[in-house]
Amino acid sequence: MAAVRERRERAGDVYSVLLPTYNERENLPIIVWLLVKYFGESGYKYEIIIIDDGSPDGTLEVAKQLQKIYGGDKILLRPREKKLGLGTAYVHGMQHASGNFIIIMDADLSHHPKFIPEFINKQKEGDFDVVSGTRYIGNGGVYGWDLKRKLISRGANYLSQVLLRPGASDLTGSFRLYRRSVLQKLVENCVSKGYVFQMEMIVRARQFNYTIGEVPISFVDRVYGESKLGGNEIVSFLKGLLTLFATT
Repeated sequence: MAAVRERRERAGDVYSVLLPTYNERENLPIIVWLLVKYFGESGYKYEIIIIDDGSPDGTLEVAKQLQKIYGGDKILLRPREKKLGLGTAYVHGMQHASGNFIIIMDADLSHHPKFIPEFINKQKEGDFDVVSGTRYIGNGGVYGWDLKRKLISRGANYLSQVLLRPGASDLTGSFRLYRRSVLQKLVENCVSKGYVFQMEMIVRARQFNYTIGEVPISFVDRVYGESKLGGNEIVSFLKGLLTLFATT
């Protein structure tokens, strides 16, 4: 009976994966193949929505080929003409999503799709509104970063914990599962941009009394392409953190 009930639960839920991309030509075929593999093995219904922001490297052309391979029912292309910000990419993706749960993740292979079934199981176990991948508890970790990058990440997370006390261990990560209605409300209420956006999402979730579960993940530095983290992003993060501290 338990197995029958589990199959019914799986049949009722649809998971929409939002993949914002910018210059991910090399990584996109691999991440899509992995998503198809792990969703296929788990048996959950899914769709992958690729939101390309006018990548000059031909990412959209690669996405079109992937759509031909896997089918238009699994791969949805919702491109935009230029980079307009992560928050608006999620809004754009949700407008075309059919799932009652939304998964957000990076397309650069730093987030491995093998953790998605764990996210889903965690959500079902605790009926959580949000499930966030964490690098900082259990067997979670970071691989491929030099000492400087690790110190920046740890320092940013530590400052966020001290100032905001959100009750979640990894505020700066961007690998999460949301109830669709919850993500919609959070995006509508968030004002931050860039790297602060993900942090504000968790802070606002706590403000609205949404429940948050965590799953330890292994974060791996991008395989192809260059990291988009630079000095300007660090300064913007600090400004955004102080703004959140002053207004929440």
